[in-house]
Amino acid sequence: MGALFVIVYLAVVIAMIASIWKTFEKAGKPGWAAIVPIYNIIVMLEIGGKPTWWIVLFLIPIANFIVLILINLEIAKKFGQSSGFGIGMCFLPFIFWPMLGFGSAQYQGASTSNSDHLIS
Repeated sequence: MGALFVIVYLAVVIAMIASIWKTFEKAGKPGWAAIVPIYNIIVMLEIGGKPTWWIVLFLIPIANFIVLILINLEIAKKFGQSSGFGIGMCFLPFIFWPMLGFGSAQYQGASTSNSDHLIS
């Protein structure tokens, strides 16, 4: 029974990595960023058009959950999806991220974010 759980768990993890990788590529970002801790959050912030300093908010309990919801809502919006889809990305990510990454949704946001202009 334990081996079956591990196999299913690994399958879900691999599917999630592939889904986020594909979503990043659709948005013009490097797919490999999906597997790099912290950098993947920065890329999500860029895709959602949020400032990079929001990464600090992930260190604050409760605020991190709210920020995650806001980022997922913005990412869904940038791909032409509804707010309900963004909520689904938070609470059922193993269903909604593959739909976004492997589905027909196309990235409709700008290729650069406001944080990129501040650095230049």
